[in-house]
Amino acid sequence: MEEARRLHEIKPIVSVLDQRIALFDSIESLKELNKRDAQDDEMKKLIKEEAQLYLKRIKEIDNELQSILLEPYLTEGGVMVEVVAGAGGQEAMLFARELFFLYESYANYKDWEVDIASLEPSDIGGIRKGSMLINGFGAPELMRMEAGVHRVQRIPVTEKGGRIHTSTVSVAVLPQPNEVELDIPDRDLTIETKRASGAGGQHVNTTDSAVRILHIPTGTVVECQEGRSQIKNKQIAMQKLRTLLLQKQLEEQSSKINSERKSQVGSMNRNEKIRTYNYPQDRVTEHRDGGGSLHNLKGFMEGGEPLEQLQTSLLRHQRYQIIMAEINDFINQQKQKS
Repeated sequence: MEEARRLHEIKPIVSVLDQRIALFDSIESLKELNKRDAQDDEMKKLIKEEAQLYLKRIKEIDNELQSILLEPYLTEGGVMVEVVAGAGGQEAMLFARELFFLYESYANYKDWEVDIASLEPSDIGGIRKGSMLINGFGAPELMRMEAGVHRVQRIPVTEKGGRIHTSTVSVAVLPQPNEVELDIPDRDLTIETKRASGAGGQHVNTTDSAVRILHIPTGTVVECQEGRSQIKNKQIAMQKLRTLLLQKQLEEQSSKINSERKSQVGSMNRNEKIRTYNYPQDRVTEHRDGGGSLHNLKGFMEGGEPLEQLQTSLLRHQRYQIIMAEINDFINQQKQKS
């Protein structure tokens, strides 16, 4: 699988390099021709014009090669996205809800499969925390760019004096296992159904659509009542359970997953931000290398092309850093050999 992936990556690079070599060979041929016809001014002029065309094409190929080398490698897969309100009280919870539904809208824009796994609402319409399962081509790599602390600066709806407040929301993006990666025997599960609570009208009050699953060996409990049917809620709850059990399994083997989550969200301090949403200035500022600032915050929060472009830019910069590190390692190895 890894070899096939590498071949898929290398094939377009080899094709472009072959074109580049052929063009340089053509330039060398022109130089030889120029030597033979040194006295023919008309021929020298034609040779010069043709050489300039070759050099122009080489420059285009170099740009194309750079684009290919920096193109992020995307895979088919799934992640669980956790959004948790941080510093800022009710305002943080309001923004957590906006960020949560930004990602849901973005998943729909990307034509990914998205299921809301859990939502814990606050008193005035925000959420304390929420999680969703996202599956699709590019989801693992692109959504990983959202992991960290998001800072919002604006005048809260609860603010009477018109002062700008700063709040934070943390986002964790965890690997979601495929069903084949984790065996969960039916005998290890206790599945209960109950009537869903909350908004939903008569349907919610008269059907046992909510599902609660207990994994007996670990004591892990998951619930889901966001879907309209018991079957859908059970499916989502099982996906969430698999994700949590895989996470526990990996944490037992190594502390790597745990440290990854901590490194993603930190302590949710206002200074540990990866991105700032400044409403008074209508600006989104990405603080990581390869980001930058963009305006039209409302458009950005709709979860479409602007977010995709930002994530792609971050991935390209990461790939550039990896390539440069590999080049430097190669140069150092060659120096040591000589």
